[in-house]
Amino acid sequence: MGTPREVELKLDCGAAELAELARHPLLAVEQPTEAEFLSATYYDTADRALHRKGMSLRVRRHGERHVQTVKAASSAAGLFDRSEWEWAVDGPTPDLSLLEETPVPEVLASASSPDLAAVVTTIIERTTRAVAHGHSRISATLDQGRVETPVGDAPIWELELELIEGDPADLFSLAQSLAETVPLRLGVLSKSERGFRILGESLRRPSKAGAVKLDRDASAATAFRTIAVACLTHLRLNEDVFLKTRDPEGLHQIRVALRRLRSAFTLFKPILVSDPAATTLREEIKRITEPFGHARNLDVFLSETLADEMARRPEEVGLDDLRIRLEAERDRAYGTVFTILESQAWRSLILDLSAWIETGPWRGNANREAVSARDHAEAMLDKARRRIRKRGRHLQRLDAEARHEVRIEAKKLRYGAEFFASLYAEKKAQKHHKAFVSALSDLQDHLGALNDLATAHSVLASLATTGTGEAADGDGRALFAAGLTAADGEARTNDLLKAAEKAHEELLDVKPFWR
Repeated sequence: MGTPREVELKLDCGAAELAELARHPLLAVEQPTEAEFLSATYYDTADRALHRKGMSLRVRRHGERHVQTVKAASSAAGLFDRSEWEWAVDGPTPDLSLLEETPVPEVLASASSPDLAAVVTTIIERTTRAVAHGHSRISATLDQGRVETPVGDAPIWELELELIEGDPADLFSLAQSLAETVPLRLGVLSKSERGFRILGESLRRPSKAGAVKLDRDASAATAFRTIAVACLTHLRLNEDVFLKTRDPEGLHQIRVALRRLRSAFTLFKPILVSDPAATTLREEIKRITEPFGHARNLDVFLSETLADEMARRPEEVGLDDLRIRLEAERDRAYGTVFTILESQAWRSLILDLSAWIETGPWRGNANREAVSARDHAEAMLDKARRRIRKRGRHLQRLDAEARHEVRIEAKKLRYGAEFFASLYAEKKAQKHHKAFVSALSDLQDHLGALNDLATAHSVLASLATTGTGEAADGDGRALFAAGLTAADGEARTNDLLKAAEKAHEELLDVKPFWR
């Protein structure tokens, strides 16, 4: 008998939106069930062994009954397709004798201390109704409540669409229909994960991309799905943080997630080429997020370029006038970013992406399973390395635009090296991987510094077009300071070009870890 599975799509919203969903015609039933009040306690070891393996062990109280549940790692953003085991138990603590058919005993055996303790609690008011949509029967669950930990709490308002029978594509179809009138965002955190992030003080902090774990025997198509899901998860985590905190690092990580996702489209083009939606989605991602770059450029200029210039020339009063003008411009740029992230078009695009990753036509190509992830990785990494070799020749002679193209290629190769790293787990390959990524990072650093100088010119040039009405007293001083900043930056160009060309040569001398 196969492992029981749970296939559900999680959607985040606010309290008002949840109330609106409860009245939504698409979720209407003749006899709605009454609200249930559920409390669940999640258990783990002191070193969080289960959580680190992507597993959860909980005991939920429902009236006078207690149900113990184990869930294995989900491999999707929004669509949670998980192994699941459940048993009725006598009380609120786990019955370890029931866990033999699950991965839990193996995980506990490798923990520094196998003793389990309560770490996260959720208290939920739940209403559930079974609805028909498309060719499927779907359980729509509306949850509101909170997650509690010893170090803090967080509210929960979410809609879960669980497949009773039918096609997972209908989960997305229903979600997209609901999202036309109710602001819904793709959910990427389970209730327990919210609690663990509170414990780790990371729920409201920007996060970097996590390691992608690929099975050595996986197909190229399976690898693409895993990588695309990881990028989408990285994006959504930082989107929530940025909307709540305006942390510039959150915006930076959103852009990193988007670049990684677009790079994945490029690296897996051979298996996506038969599906025109791949090109459409990639181009739409680029189009709708174009203004994010201007906001990020202003962040970098203010926090790095201008900060360095002010430290270099503390007596130059015009630099403070320049800072004030550019901070105002950044506020406007941030306003544009927020408008996009709060728009229905953006939320729909993320749902469309997730739906396409999980159920798109590209998955129907039988030939895609014939190519292994490792064979595909070798071909794509070789191709990316050849592009850098060709485009980076005579780097010192290239103009800023051509150098930027080399930088883009370097990023694609870096992301590919990160995406495929787990396919090369042998000790020797790992050593080569470390040396290769180090050399690639060195090239990226120098090209990035050159790009920052070029971007600084664009930022400073925009000063002449952003003023309104008569010139303010500080405008002249700001423009003079801008000229000084540009000149000081140019003085570094030759040294950076020499360093970049040397880094390019050293990268080509490093043995590719995939060969």
